Amino acid sequence: MTLDMHVRAGETAHDNLTVDISAADAGWGFSGLRVVNLAAGESATLTSGDCELLVLPLEGGVSVEVDSETYQINGRTGVFEQITDSLYIPRHKSFTLASAQGGRFALPSSVATRDLPVRYLPREKATTGIRGAGDCSRQVTNYALNNDVETSHLLVTEVITPGGNWSSYPAHKHEAHTADERELEEIYYFEIAPSPAGDPGFGLHRTYGSTPDKPIDVCVEVRHGDVALVPYGYHGPCVAAPGYDMYYLNVMAGPSEDLVWLAPDDPTHHWIRESWQGQEPDPRLPMAR
Repeated sequence: MTLDMHVRAGETAHDNLTVDISAADAGWGFSGLRVVNLAAGESATLTSGDCELLVLPLEGGVSVEVDSETYQINGRTGVFEQITDSLYIPRHKSFTLASAQGGRFALPSSVATRDLPVRYLPREKATTGIRGAGDCSRQVTNYALNNDVETSHLLVTEVITPGGNWSSYPAHKHEAHTADERELEEIYYFEIAPSPAGDPGFGLHRTYGSTPDKPIDVCVEVRHGDVALVPYGYHGPCVAAPGYDMYYLNVMAGPSEDLVWLAPDDPTHHWIRESWQGQEPDPRLPMAR
């Protein structure tokens, strides 16, 4: 059964997994995501199957045993505080995650067509910067995108949007292979910072069709642990409600192996970029260092 485009927190959870979405679950060909939740001292053994993946800590550190070697991933205290190191695991591997302190660990993945080596990726491999200006400011960190990390098809990035700001804006698309666009299926995994009293926060996510023959019209409230699936169409904005910082992990993959991200804006809203000239970035950024 193909999942809806908005997958609520816990909908695919089982065992140690709070998210478990394969390409087949999403109804497409490449992109997938699992999120593993480990208690202190707990471990989990998983397989990559036909997919390549990153072990990407969201909170906490983890040791990963694969091919009789153990890699220590230092991780981070949380997605809003730090960027992280990670580990690349190719297809057809069994691996064991173990965490002394416990934590949450994302496994963004893609169906692969090449066999590449296991690689530890220090946090210095990630490239981070501020995109946009004013209330469209956000922090973008690339783990496997435009940073010399070789994969078969997998692209991975994350975005932090301070409360009240808009990101993935202007809306853009990547549904065709052309000179200025690449065909990429995309998964958004959201974490939302709580209120000072610990109450849950929220944000908004929008996806809409680019042509009449591909009708999509989605505007949903997203909460901590939710997932949005974007098979095609313009997507954006993602809006962080005032007072609630928003994080999302983007998993992208498609048929091309050139590992290029090209995504034209919705031409109706492209002019927004010009309005940023002369505006300063949000002083709350960068958040993760």
